[in-house]
Amino acid sequence: MSQGGNVAPSIISANLHIVGNLNTEGEVQVDGTIDGDVTSHALTVGENAKVSGEIVTDEVEIRGSIEGRVVARSVKLSKSAHVVGDIVHEVLSIESGAYIEGQLKRAENVKKAESAKPAFGSKVEKEADVPAAPAAKKPETAAETRLKSVSG
Repeated sequence: MSQGGNVAPSIISANLHIVGNLNTEGEVQVDGTIDGDVTSHALTVGENAKVSGEIVTDEVEIRGSIEGRVVARSVKLSKSAHVVGDIVHEVLSIESGAYIEGQLKRAENVKKAESAKPAFGSKVEKEADVPAAPAAKKPETAAETRLKSVSG
């Protein structure tokens, strides 16, 4: 999963716990715990690693636990992977034994598809799905009712 050149991946070691979002244009290898979103070019989640948050990357290889949405061009789930959340992908590889609880959504161009529509469950989507309620009718007063009967 290397991006090319001599750039080493950033490594989140097993004894490191990050609370917050991670954003890089390079490659990240997670062996520890991240409570936050991860955006990168490439991501490897080690067997004992845990990520709680959204992952947005070109390539991801998951061997550990993910709790959150995964958006990637290429997704590889090893037999030890444990994913609770939706996966949006172009290319998907799943080894026998991998655990997935969520929806798998194939997209032709993951980056364009995700930026063009609101996220599932967002306020915009919920409002769009709910039909507008009819305008409430103001109750007539006794004088208006008498006026109708006299003029009509």
